[in-house]
This record gives sequence, structure tokens and C-alpha cells, in this order.
Amino acid sequence: MSIEIKAPSFPESVADGTIATWHKQPGQACKRDDLIVDIETDKVVMEVVAPADGSLSEIMAGEGSTVLSNEVIAMFVAGDVAAAAQAVTATEADAVALDASGPAVRKLLHENNLDASLVVGTGKGGRLLKEDVLNYLKNPSVVAPVAAPVAAPVAAPVATEMPAPSTGPTHRTSRRVPMTRLRSTIAKRLVSAQNEAAMLTTYNEVDMSPIMALRKQYKTQFEKAHNGTRLGFMSFFVKAAAEALKRFPAVNASLDGNDMVYHAYQDISVAVSTDRGLVVPVLRDVEAMTLADIEKGIVGLATQAKAGKLTLEDMQGGTFTITNGGIFGSLLSTPILNAPQTAILGMHTIQERPVAENGQVVIRPMMYLALSYDHRMIDGKDAVQFLVTIKELLQDPARILLEI
Repeated sequence: MSIEIKAPSFPESVADGTIATWHKQPGQACKRDDLIVDIETDKVVMEVVAPADGSLSEIMAGEGSTVLSNEVIAMFVAGDVAAAAQAVTATEADAVALDASGPAVRKLLHENNLDASLVVGTGKGGRLLKEDVLNYLKNPSVVAPVAAPVAAPVAAPVATEMPAPSTGPTHRTSRRVPMTRLRSTIAKRLVSAQNEAAMLTTYNEVDMSPIMALRKQYKTQFEKAHNGTRLGFMSFFVKAAAEALKRFPAVNASLDGNDMVYHAYQDISVAVSTDRGLVVPVLRDVEAMTLADIEKGIVGLATQAKAGKLTLEDMQGGTFTITNGGIFGSLLSTPILNAPQTAILGMHTIQERPVAENGQVVIRPMMYLALSYDHRMIDGKDAVQFLVTIKELLQDPARILLEI
């Protein structure tokens, strides 16, 4: 039985999508609910799975193609896997397996930053197979042979002085890949935020000693009490931000045209880095969450993000954003607004530094904080006091629980 494989129904805010990766090829057997293809939109990657046991018989939209909602992108043959695979002619199957520019081979070469000329092709006419690339990755010492030039015959050998062998690089390669829709959208939003908002940034620093001591004292008990959930630093920052947002409503607001929208709840977006780009899933109703709830929520969202499982609903509607460049070693940076939000908090790496304390110079684990804000909505005084409030809450964590 032949079945049409269609692109998903995109939400109203998404006009179309781009075929990112075909995970199955015509003639390749698959089971029901196996992942067939990833379709990348401006906001998320959507997955299309097999409707039944069987195989693809034809791909009608190759990788990089733009598709609309419910557009037919492939044909699928359902039924017995072996019988379904036979629906693709031998010629077609051979062409897919031997095509050096096929998606499977291209994907492997791209993911491993590998020059195709280094791999020995064992397919028809010396073409590359997927197995050739996998074998090379297991044993890189086996390289593609270089054909020696055929020398013209000479009457007799003549002793000549041979030039010294070159010691320079043997390969100088470049590769050009199109920007993904997600990364392109991120770029446009970042540029738009800088061009349209009156963005300023204020900085401060926080002594992490109290939180580090608290975490060291209770992390084992916390993990046992909350079924393996670890106590990290992020939950303290999210909880401190939620408390500070209650005190400074403008920082928790957003702009809609000429209207300023004040939110009576705190939905905090947490920036997560993935292979496809930076995404900002949202923790809902943070003001009502415990530290354990926040830790579980962050781990869940990060896992979904890295697996490409986030939905549009997961990333829409945040009122404030926190980004942590410190996990990559950033000492200080200027975060860019996540429109239409009016502020974003940047965390950075913890570094021991000498500080003055009660007239003495002491070494403390310090972190720089950065708050970027839209001056059209937030006055400098409120922005500075908001950041000072977060600093005070973090340096005396009991105040977070007491809400003072």
C-alpha cells in the first residue's frame, strides 16, 4: 500500500519549513514511528515519522528544499519490510547507495569535517558509500590512493638532482554550507533587537561564597530528597530573578507596538546552546516553583533542546531571559535582548579574585553579572537597582526563601 508522506501542519506564525535531514532513504527498511525526516522551521525542528512498517519509495523534496504545510514530500510503501523494500527498483537502490552526494554520505562528511578525497570509495566507479566513511573514521590511517602520473618513456636513465620533498600542508580545503533557517532567524532577531531597541547594559559582580557553601553543605541531602535531582547554581539565579522581577515590574514587561504589557507572572526563558543554534525554552510560573522544580525543569528543557524535541509552545511567551556564558568560560559579555522582552540577565564564569572585605584583602569566588535592558521601557535607576537586588539575594540566599 502506497502512502503519501506530508510535511506537518505548521502553526500560523510559521510560513514554511526546510528539509534538514532525511534519516531514511528509498528502499531502506524502517519500523512504524521510526524518524524519517527533520524539517527545520524558523523556530523549531519538526520530526516526521514512519506511518507503518515499510520503506520510502520516492523522495520528492530533497535536503534544503522549502516545503509548505501538508505538502507531499515523499511516498511510502507500507506492509512487510522486505516486500516494501523491493518496491524500489534495483537501479534506484543502487543509485541511492552509490551516489557520493547522497544525504547520508554528505551528512557524515559534514559532521566530521572530513574531506571526501581522503576516503577510499568502494562503490561502483569508485563512488563513496556510507560504510566507506564509517570505516575511514574507525581507521583514518587508510587514505585514498593518489594516482601517480604516467611518465613519458626515455631512451636511457639520466641522473638528475631531485628537488627536496615539500614539507608544507598537503591539503588546504574550505567548505561552504548554507546557513540553517534556525541560525538565520536567530541572526535576524539579534540584529533587529539591536537596531530597534534602545539597548543599554549595566554590570555588577556577586560573591558566590554563600551559595557555594550552601550547596556544598546540602547537595547530598537535596539529591536524596528530590529523587536524584542535583542542586546547581542556576536555580538560585532563576529564583532570585523571579523575586527581583516582582519588585521591578518594568523589567518583567514587554513591548507590543506602542503598548507596554506588564505581566503578573514570571515565565523565565533559559538560553540553551545546541548544535543548531541558541534556543530559549521557557520555565512557566517560576514564582511558584521550588529550587528542585527549577532544577528539574531546566534539565528537562535542556535535554529536549539538544535532542531537537522542543515545540513552539516551549519557546513562546517568556517575560525575562537568563543566559549563562560562564559554562563556556566567558568572563564578561553583553547579552542581547530577546525581543519582545525588555531585559536579559547574563551570567559568567566564577573566578577567584582579590576583593576588599572589612578593610582586608581576601580571595573570593566572584562572578560578573550583566543586565541588558531596553531604555524605552526601563529607566537606568530601575535597571541598576534590579541587578543590585539579584546580587543581594544571591549573597544572602536566606532572603530568597524569606522573600525579603
